Amino acid sequence: MEPETRTQVIGRIMTTRVVTIEMDDSLEVVRDLFKKVRIHHLLVVDNQKLVGIISDRDMLKAVSPFVGTMSETTRDRATLNKRAHQIMSHHPVTVRSSCSLQEAAQLMLARGVSCLPVTTMNGEVLGIVTWKDVLRAILDSHGLPGVS
Repeated sequence: MEPETRTQVIGRIMTTRVVTIEMDDSLEVVRDLFKKVRIHHLLVVDNQKLVGIISDRDMLKAVSPFVGTMSETTRDRATLNKRAHQIMSHHPVTVRSSCSLQEAAQLMLARGVSCLPVTTMNGEVLGIVTWKDVLRAILDSHGLPGVS
């Protein structure tokens, strides 16, 4: 990576508009948020501290594919009654806003994650950075156009 890319910090590229949910929110609430907000990750908080993360892929695995179809059964519908804490990834990999772009990219690859919540030392959520944000920043640092 170029020197500029190594020194660029996550705080400059992170998205500060994050959507959070509580641990006891139902998967029906989670599903509706994914549909409404059109994002790929929801951060799970407890007393304003990050405790987990749910991806849209986690939802696909947890909810019956027959929900909302003619084939839906009571058992399928019941999958929406599960709670966020039952399907969330516990202890998500996080970074501080001062983390370099290079460090974040290496961490994402090493840990096999597609996003990194950005938190304070106390675990309060400041934002989120995704693999797309990282790629966009790398292209920008090289003066190359990104895709919107």
